Amino acid sequence: MKQHDTDIIIAGGGLAGATLALALARTLPQLRVTVVEAFPLSPEALPESYQPSYDARSTALAWGSRLIFEELGLWQRLSEYATPIRHIHVSDRGHFGATRLNAADHQQEALGYVADNRWMGLCLMRELLQTGVVWEAPAEVTGMQPLPDGVRVTLGAKSGEQELTAQCLVVADGGRSGLREKLGFRVDEQAYDQHALIANVSTANCHHYTAYERFTDAGPMALLPHGSPTRAGNTAALVWTLNSDALEELLSLSDEDKCHRLQQRFGWRLGRFTRIGECSHYPLTLKTVDESVRPGVVLVGNAAHTLHPVAGQGFNLALRGLMALVEQFRMAADRQQALGSLPVLKSYQNRHRQDWQQTVRFSDSLIQLFGTDLPLITTARDAGLMGLDLLPGTKRWFARQAMGLGGRRAQIRTPGTESTERSNHE
Repeated sequence: MKQHDTDIIIAGGGLAGATLALALARTLPQLRVTVVEAFPLSPEALPESYQPSYDARSTALAWGSRLIFEELGLWQRLSEYATPIRHIHVSDRGHFGATRLNAADHQQEALGYVADNRWMGLCLMRELLQTGVVWEAPAEVTGMQPLPDGVRVTLGAKSGEQELTAQCLVVADGGRSGLREKLGFRVDEQAYDQHALIANVSTANCHHYTAYERFTDAGPMALLPHGSPTRAGNTAALVWTLNSDALEELLSLSDEDKCHRLQQRFGWRLGRFTRIGECSHYPLTLKTVDESVRPGVVLVGNAAHTLHPVAGQGFNLALRGLMALVEQFRMAADRQQALGSLPVLKSYQNRHRQDWQQTVRFSDSLIQLFGTDLPLITTARDAGLMGLDLLPGTKRWFARQAMGLGGRRAQIRTPGTESTERSNHE
């Protein structure tokens, strides 16, 4: 095989791209991995210590994602600022149906965790700087040309264009970068006609490590425990879905009035809302790419599927997909197959397809089910939520979905360890 400039090019050095780079460095250290990132990377600028910010954006990590980060050797550090979710309370505003999930019922320390994005990025960068991963930053992938044995990728930077050849290009730069469309992938979009408002809030009562998923006639809202991982506090990460008019009106209000409006929608389970931090928002759209691979190129993370934030499944699904891709690359390397060959990438797509289809259906069905006020549907909803408490088997399935354990999980193998695969149904 012709010698390439590098083996794997990852377009995007965010959480997905950086995690993939670290997993490849841990599992296949013989591969040359190049990450192309639009933002500059300065090792000297990395802070010696992390100072949590009240307004930091965060991500919900399922229990299955913790297992992945443990395999990558990252969890011990990451857990220093990861708030556990030990209870989940699901309710339907204005109706009697509700259900509760508890980690202790599943013999687990937590159902999931909430971690600041900046902290996760810092942990990943510190680990990656100790590997042989090469960073091209600031730069971006501006084009790709298929080759008989790989791809030629064009990079744009302030210093001018350059070309690199590789076995495979992995597109991990999110759902709004434009590279996916530039490469000719067809995207299926379903607009929810809603926006997600993201902010951190303070409450009079302690959250006791409980996450609340509250369905309302105007859309779902979630409050996730946030703050210290060892001392339950009064800060929560809010995800509030609103239509365009309601969002515009809400953003025009004072912080005190925002809290009052939130109180009306959420209720008093956490007492009075006393503070709301900096608000950000984005439109909600379900985006999927049915065919996420082509010879020499594969889409991962939000570039392959962007979900509604209900149930917090997006990043956890992406993480499972990344590990499935690493596992596929590892098997291809063992068999001396070209990593970017269509049979190798098709095998990855087939392995991951059931997981993303199941997760998309799970998230989308919640929106459809709780997005109507037809009497027969609301009655069925209430009965269903109550039924989760009454039917242990159904409740266990629901809990495993929330914990990111609903399907097969790829287990990466680092050099010197036994090659094994585990099923999440063990």
